[in-house]
Amino acid sequence: MVAPQGTAAKPRASQGEPDYVERAQVLAAGFAERAAQHDRTASFPFENFRELSEAGLLSLTVPAAHGGAGAGARYAARILGIIGKADPSTALVLSMHYINHLVMARSASWPARLSRKLARESVEGLALINALRVEPELGSPARGGLPSTIARRTETGWRLTGHKICSTGAPILKWYLVWARTDEAEPRVGQFLVPAGLPGTRIVETWDHHGLRASGSHDVLFDDVVIPLESEIDVRRPADWRAPDVTQAIVHTVFVAAIYDGIARAARDWLIEFLKHRVPASLGAPLSTLPRAQEVLGAIEARLAVNGRLISSFSGDFDDGASLSAAESNVIKLTVTNNAVAVVEDALSLTGNHGLTRANPLERHYRDVLCGRVHTPQDDSTRIGLGRAALGL
Repeated sequence: MVAPQGTAAKPRASQGEPDYVERAQVLAAGFAERAAQHDRTASFPFENFRELSEAGLLSLTVPAAHGGAGAGARYAARILGIIGKADPSTALVLSMHYINHLVMARSASWPARLSRKLARESVEGLALINALRVEPELGSPARGGLPSTIARRTETGWRLTGHKICSTGAPILKWYLVWARTDEAEPRVGQFLVPAGLPGTRIVETWDHHGLRASGSHDVLFDDVVIPLESEIDVRRPADWRAPDVTQAIVHTVFVAAIYDGIARAARDWLIEFLKHRVPASLGAPLSTLPRAQEVLGAIEARLAVNGRLISSFSGDFDDGASLSAAESNVIKLTVTNNAVAVVEDALSLTGNHGLTRANPLERHYRDVLCGRVHTPQDDSTRIGLGRAALGL
């Protein structure tokens, strides 16, 4: 059963209710089969999203009142872990869509008319949304600074000009939530809702990355794009953005953590089969018989057990309405992603050249999991924040 928002989601469906976990597991098998080719060619997995839509998984975090499943963070994180294990690029695009629907359902700053419209579109078909925040000069907004993207107000609407990078899911997005500043004497900063494909909007296919190659995280350019006045979602003075949106921070970090944990679990599964079937001539028995292999695999299992507990417990606390902080959620992301990287590195320590051969999935899992180290919030920011808080600075 998918629980209403604000409560912890149960892991299984009651009779007559959809089991989205089972649906995700069925789809994941096909996603995993196609993942290597999409990675090799950096092609976008459009077919995955058609299947997710047909299975009702694109509206998982849309409130039940608007026709969605009304899933909370714990249930959504479980789905993302399943999809992340099969194809993390697909899971990354999906996670951004889930995050935005969870946030808009809980945010007083979102106009109710627009949130209902986007919810309905997500239920009815392929209508994905993502926030476009990163810029060539600005880098990640989490590091501070005003965006270069400008929203100029006219009598009839806003005119948007700017350049966004790392726009995950760009080839399939229907809606952009663009981070921009106004051209007022005292600039305000915030989000503007922009339909994809408007005149003056252009996608430049720049994404040629080491990992998550099928995520379509291309550049999106805006050249005097006209949008209605009501496209302003949440625009404030820069100083008013200093305190993080706790809901956004928590679901972002826990969903990202679930994806990288899924990658690590895929690597673990590949390693187990390798150890069982690899029989070196010098040993005359499978590598799985070696105490060293058993010990390393045991360490992997311990890290994954910690990850699973952290993701499930923390997201469950969020669903139950517990008082949580962005700093806590950053710690979850830091711990889970570093455990995930260590899992794949441990797997490589047992496989050597075999693991780094492009014909083997472990090589791809390694490239994908390394992205966790640079995915916002980054480790140094989290540690500095924790250190400053401990020092009372």
